Amino acid sequence: MHGEVVRAVKESKRSRRSRFLRDAMVDVQIAGRGIRSRRVLLAMRQVPREIFLDRRFAEAAYEDSAVPIPKGQTISQPYIVARMLEAAAIAKSDRVLEIGAGSGYLAALAAKLGREVCALERHEALVQRARSRLRHLGCRNVDLRQGDGTAGWPDGGEFDVIVVSAAGAQIPAALKAQLAPSGRLLIPLGDPDDVQWLTKLTRGPEGRFVEDRIEEVRFVPLVSAGSRGSRDDGRP
Repeated sequence: MHGEVVRAVKESKRSRRSRFLRDAMVDVQIAGRGIRSRRVLLAMRQVPREIFLDRRFAEAAYEDSAVPIPKGQTISQPYIVARMLEAAAIAKSDRVLEIGAGSGYLAALAAKLGREVCALERHEALVQRARSRLRHLGCRNVDLRQGDGTAGWPDGGEFDVIVVSAAGAQIPAALKAQLAPSGRLLIPLGDPDDVQWLTKLTRGPEGRFVEDRIEEVRFVPLVSAGSRGSRDDGRP
């Protein structure tokens, strides 16, 4: 019984410390840098970022930087995640497609904001890890699969929001075709060795697309099936 009490006390202390660090991250790194969406800020206060990291990197969970995860990937800088989610303007009724799920962190946040999240990750090992963490958090509205992100989710119909966590010279045609009327697509556009811009594509009336640059970022390339190399969540 004594051992159980000690473990409970330690867990409570870890939980309080995590909450303190998470609130500080939101206040300083995110709200302090201009993110105003109350729903995005609340979601980032609620989702523990350290759960999506290996234990040896847990202390870096709330730093203002990307953090390594397996397969040579990273979990993206908190501010960039928040910037993409705010620009996506996810409503409670929205269906969201995420390309490049990585650790599952962005999917967990999107699950707080939208009705349904479909997420694709190229590495099966990361898919299994992310699924376990999403189950732990009770994210029942996330469907995470292994697959080629450039092809989107062909059997999923249209999505109100599509978020891509890797850069391309252009937006894959499959993703544009899967964007619903009035839908928003967020993707870094540009050469991997040059300037990239986080770009928002909105599908307007009669299928016309409106493209807006948001801010300069730095991501590695979006890799399609059969291509060499690996995808890495970016940092600015």
